[in-house]
Amino acid sequence: MKIGCFGLILIILLNAGISIALINHFSDRPANIKDMFTESKMPGKKADMISRENSITRAASMVEPAVVSVNVMKTEIVRVGNPFGFGFFDFFGTTPMQRQVQSIGSGVIYDPEGYIVTNAHVVSGASKIKVVLPDKREFDAGIIGIDQVHDIAKIKISGNKLPYAKLGNSSDLIIGEWSIALGNPYGFLMNDSKPSVSVGVISALNRSFAPRADKHVYKNMIQTDAAVNPGNSGGPLANINGEVIGINTFIFSENGGNVGIGFAIPANTVKAILAQM
Repeated sequence: MKIGCFGLILIILLNAGISIALINHFSDRPANIKDMFTESKMPGKKADMISRENSITRAASMVEPAVVSVNVMKTEIVRVGNPFGFGFFDFFGTTPMQRQVQSIGSGVIYDPEGYIVTNAHVVSGASKIKVVLPDKREFDAGIIGIDQVHDIAKIKISGNKLPYAKLGNSSDLIIGEWSIALGNPYGFLMNDSKPSVSVGVISALNRSFAPRADKHVYKNMIQTDAAVNPGNSGGPLANINGEVIGINTFIFSENGGNVGIGFAIPANTVKAILAQM
């Protein structure tokens, strides 16, 4: 079958159109499969760092500079047995003696003037308090006020350009929202002034407990499953806005370690107590 001039021209035009479309379709793609993987996995790309940042990392970076280690020296009275059967000060065969005991807790600077909130049980009976900031600066601290019943203490340091965190609103918390616990668990073992960060959710609200043997009264507590361990006491519980919504205080545990049941004093309660000190 013979093809006329018009039909031949039409076929040429169609082939040219298809070729142009294919060229445009593949022009933006890598030259080969190797190039494709190379582009997606190049190390050090700024976009990779950005993709790792989220609300939690930003909130932690806002609060972390204000989280302090509270190192406390306390004087305790102990009784030592007398090998001769009677002590000079005690007719029951023991002699009272003093010893220095060191303990550690956490706190958070909430005011640029150097005011720090922590738990009363962290600093109660302290003969000396040393506060260590994440930037390794160390300060002697004085006690401004202690509320033994609600387990809140207000201490103060004096320094320049002190970081601080905002005490937020704890009245609108949502069960299931993110919670971030910061503090210095097992600080003596780690020998590091930077706080640890653990993440969980708000597990429950308004948890209240009967008065304890130490006479602390805990009411309307925030429950969280963010890891809280010995040394975390007095540290902040924050939300993803970088606001302190509570002060971590105690945990439920059979062995002293974290089992995912921790409790924090609500920020609104803390603010009311601090205002009276």
